[in-house]
Amino acid sequence: MIPLSGDLTKAKGIINEKIESNEISRGTSTLKRGLAHMLKNGVVMDVTTVEQAQIAEDAGAVSVMVLDKLPSDVRKAGGVARTASVRVIQEIMDAVTIPVMAKCRIGHVYEARVLEETDVDMIDESEVLTPADENHHIWKWDFTTPFVNGSRSLAEALRRIEEGAAMIRTKGEPGTGNVAEAVLHIKKLNDELRTIKSIYDSGDNQDLVKMAREFRVSYDLVNETARVGRLPVVNFAAGGISTPADAAYLMLLGCDGIFVGSGIFKAEDAKERARAIVLATTFWEDPDKVKEAQKMIDERQSMLGLDVKELELRMQDRGSTA
Repeated sequence: MIPLSGDLTKAKGIINEKIESNEISRGTSTLKRGLAHMLKNGVVMDVTTVEQAQIAEDAGAVSVMVLDKLPSDVRKAGGVARTASVRVIQEIMDAVTIPVMAKCRIGHVYEARVLEETDVDMIDESEVLTPADENHHIWKWDFTTPFVNGSRSLAEALRRIEEGAAMIRTKGEPGTGNVAEAVLHIKKLNDELRTIKSIYDSGDNQDLVKMAREFRVSYDLVNETARVGRLPVVNFAAGGISTPADAAYLMLLGCDGIFVGSGIFKAEDAKERARAIVLATTFWEDPDKVKEAQKMIDERQSMLGLDVKELELRMQDRGSTA
């Protein structure tokens, strides 16, 4: 059963069609969130070329995310980072059989429209790219294509869900090879979920109203999230994951799956690392399997990590106040 908390039943993005004698609906929350559920316990890999996408599919990735540059290269290049070339996205869609996602800038409605017309399977309104609007995210209910958004807290996650996000991921700190921020974000989310769950169990509705005001979301969404004790949508980990052990640890902390950005294709053993991270994500409950996955990589070939405390650009801060 797919939770439908926060659903907008008459959203503009829902399309009803009649094909012969069959009534067909597209863009419903059941379908959007259902796609995310199909990806659970899997790995989504950032790619920039057809070759990388094929490596990801061969390694067992459940989906690929197409960018113009990997997050670490976006960080190095500076300037304005935009959505990937439509031509490249289409070439990758033609080359693989797994779902293809692509990123758009925060608040950039027309980049998202272009990606929807390109028929990508999911759109990531991403802080990796330069925000078009720091104060407003896209109203995702107007789209038939599902969206994924990043968050650092329960409040951010619920605001994105109320805007129509069908999937959430931690923000972490992209392009660093440093998993610490992703760990911080999922632990904070878990702590806040436990807090509202305890308030719900105590029967103190006034405190839940207060939390809803602090989070800047509807009471109904907070109440239902508190009742079930988890987000009403799938929640993946992202930001700084670069080893099988990183992936397994985030699964242990309660994530439903893993996004890997620069950690694979900025390493010197990309093919082996891609397979190893998929293995560790799938069998995260088996330490022996995770050990075998860790043996498949060489730490000396990992991407050079960055200390988050020394960064001039913190991508995770983008769009966080909206």
